[in-house]
Amino acid sequence: MQEHHLFEYAVVRVVPRVEREEFMNVGVVLYCSKRKFLGAIYAVEADRLRALSPDIDIDELTTHLDSLIKICRGGQEGGPIGLLDLPSRFRWLTAIRSTVVQTSKVHPGFCKDPDETLQRLFNQLVQ
Repeated sequence: MQEHHLFEYAVVRVVPRVEREEFMNVGVVLYCSKRKFLGAIYAVEADRLRALSPDIDIDELTTHLDSLIKICRGGQEGGPIGLLDLPSRFRWLTAIRSTVVQTSKVHPGFCKDPDETLQRLFNQLVQ
């Protein structure tokens, strides 16, 4: 019987104008220590984002979001943060910041399969 594992996740948000505090959910990052899993998924809906902020640079935004994926994968491609251990990378990704790409507070849960849970949360919270 497959056991349930504690996981933590945060919603990835785009906040085009930080001073207005308006945001759009674009992704999810999930960490499961027991399964040694750190993953993220995102989708950019350019038309919806432009409705929120007509001047947003979608290419630049996508570059920043791609860096989240690289950090999750780890290694040189993720830069200095990508070389940290999994817990440190997750904490860095979910640290409070005042930038265009932010995350929600971290939320816990239990899962059997972190990949499946990441996709389910993405479908519930972003799509």
